Amino acid sequence: MTQSSAKMAQNAPSNGSEEPAAKPASTNLDLHNQRGLVRTDLGLSLLDSIGNTPLLRLDRVTEDLPGVTLLGKAEWYNPGGSVKDRAAGNIVREGRCRGQLSSGKILLDATSGNTGIAYAMLGAAEGFPVTLCMPENVSHERKQILHGYGANVLYTDPGDGSDGAIRLARELAAKHPDKYFYADQYSNDANWQAHYQGTANEIWQQTQGSVTHFIAMLGTSGTFVGTTRRLKELNPKIRCISLQPDSAFHGIEGAKHMPSAIVPKIYDARLADQNLEIATEDAYAMARRLSREAGLLVGISAAAAVVGSLKIAQQLALKQAVIVTILADSGDKYLSERFWTEE
Repeated sequence: MTQSSAKMAQNAPSNGSEEPAAKPASTNLDLHNQRGLVRTDLGLSLLDSIGNTPLLRLDRVTEDLPGVTLLGKAEWYNPGGSVKDRAAGNIVREGRCRGQLSSGKILLDATSGNTGIAYAMLGAAEGFPVTLCMPENVSHERKQILHGYGANVLYTDPGDGSDGAIRLARELAAKHPDKYFYADQYSNDANWQAHYQGTANEIWQQTQGSVTHFIAMLGTSGTFVGTTRRLKELNPKIRCISLQPDSAFHGIEGAKHMPSAIVPKIYDARLADQNLEIATEDAYAMARRLSREAGLLVGISAAAAVVGSLKIAQQLALKQAVIVTILADSGDKYLSERFWTEE
């Protein structure tokens, strides 16, 4: 008798009866379930669901560029809807591990919207309060989302941009150090490390190491800095290009014009092989084009990233290239903006 036959014979009912074989003894897990305890081996926590976003081919916008493959990292697949979930998640995780975000403390930070949404989402999920300093002119949709998550939002003068929000957050943190955990995404190494550990390795794996160019907008700079540092370790020949608005007065939410702004402490200008400036109007036009020609409703900074990627692609002439850029969020947070109906 074979081993499998013996096993079948052991499990078969005796005396030709139709009674099923006896059930195995309850495991510890079964006993736990019977006692009403929660299983922790099923599903993902909200924090653990961040990352592993897909790469989308943008073939419609590169039809006249033979040899160029343009790929966009679709960061709206993150639970909070943007690339900022990565940094916020790592900042919260590190703050907890180091005892900085201890029970009773309020997470405080300056934000232009997406990082704040991520903080608010995580605060609601994990039970810590969130106070955010944010320019008053951010999109209506972002304000509504933050209200939905229950965050406390302190609005600053639109004319001061994100720098005004940073100054208010610093003032509050200095006055009430025992009240707040000042996350400080612009100076916190956990920001860029989230991309060093996650985003870059995902890109490398998803392109099977064939990526030749990495292109990203600068805001806190964490996405560009962390991803570039890791990609350069994996292949020093990868060209990494940073993008920023072409003016201090621009409409690309979340982006920084470095020459006129408070430069984030985590920013390292030496990392970029090249830096390009993007006009707000070009970003608006690309957002419309992507929605109407490629079926992708993306945010303004995502559209600006595609504008920059095409500029680089056009410089390559007939060379083969695999260009990866970051589509920071979808367009659903910007639907109240007038540019969608402009031509």
